[in-house]
Amino acid sequence: MATVMQKIKDIEDEMAKTQKNKATAHHLGLLKAKLAKLRRELLTPTTKGGGGAGEGFDVTKSGDARVGLVGFPSVGKSTLLNKLTGTFSEVASYEFTTLTCIPGVITYRGAKIQLLDLPGIIEGAKDGKGRGRQVISTARTCNCILIVLDAIKPITHKRLIEKELEGFGIRLNKEPPNLTFRKKDKGGINFTSTVANTHLDLDTVKAICSEYRMHNADITLRYDATADDLIDVIEGSRIYMPCIYVINKIDQITLEELEILDKLPHYCPISAHLEWNLDGLLEKIWEYLNLTRIYTKPKGLNPDYEDPVILSSKKRTVEDFCIRIHKDMLKQFKYALVWGSSAKHKPQRVGKDHELEDEDVVQIIKKV
Repeated sequence: MATVMQKIKDIEDEMAKTQKNKATAHHLGLLKAKLAKLRRELLTPTTKGGGGAGEGFDVTKSGDARVGLVGFPSVGKSTLLNKLTGTFSEVASYEFTTLTCIPGVITYRGAKIQLLDLPGIIEGAKDGKGRGRQVISTARTCNCILIVLDAIKPITHKRLIEKELEGFGIRLNKEPPNLTFRKKDKGGINFTSTVANTHLDLDTVKAICSEYRMHNADITLRYDATADDLIDVIEGSRIYMPCIYVINKIDQITLEELEILDKLPHYCPISAHLEWNLDGLLEKIWEYLNLTRIYTKPKGLNPDYEDPVILSSKKRTVEDFCIRIHKDMLKQFKYALVWGSSAKHKPQRVGKDHELEDEDVVQIIKKV
């Protein structure tokens, strides 16, 4: 582990000393590829034994979505969890109170949302310091991240936490790079772009591919991509997830300071202790999770509006709905009747591929 850590430090030191310009783009691209490979070794070590450096906390996933609270020690994560879920998580004024991952569940708009209070993250977590690797590995399993920040401490904490999460392949509030990378057997590196490139050229692309021992590939860019974007696509293990920056303890700052903080994107001001704006935070969590509620309607009965079936925004077809209820339901499926915004008329008779919208009502008709 020490040798990997030392290699990471050496590369980071060299990158810090290297001036960023067109002449050094090739060299920096190569260093970034080496760094990404070393970070992957930390996350998924190749040696057996030792507990697995990249393992997360053993918390069973439950509910319809998982939200992780990440932040420096003593920013109020445990207090926030207590207020939102009623789960007991030890709260104290000294740092590093939470040494294990504490789960709690919020029921909101019919959905059960699992909230994880992860131990305080520290600078250098991505390099294996503290329990950072466990924190970040568990964070990768979440559907949304809440970065909890102390309003009275420097906003540089935000950048430090982002850097730690980025180092372990978590991309916050970003879409996957719009570029195509396809390996082939021969023909060398074929690099094409539909736009002007200011970050990547053929030499830099070849250098990055060479670091991964890929000498034959077709690469197509549809926007001005960076070396980091290309490395992310080659690595293929990046997690893209929404993130909310929860600014806690706003009761301790002035209105003028609050107005400055208000300009941050993806931001939600709260006071967990005084329970200020917790409703606003829940509303934002719901918006960022982008869940779809589907109500069931048994034949001859009214729809069940108390217990919706929760689908993700990316998997919300009638087939996904059936699988969510029971995996064997598709075997008996004949067609479905749908009421709601996805239906052209009410009810509309649809097949398995029909895409459902939030708060649709569905009745499944089985084969006789």
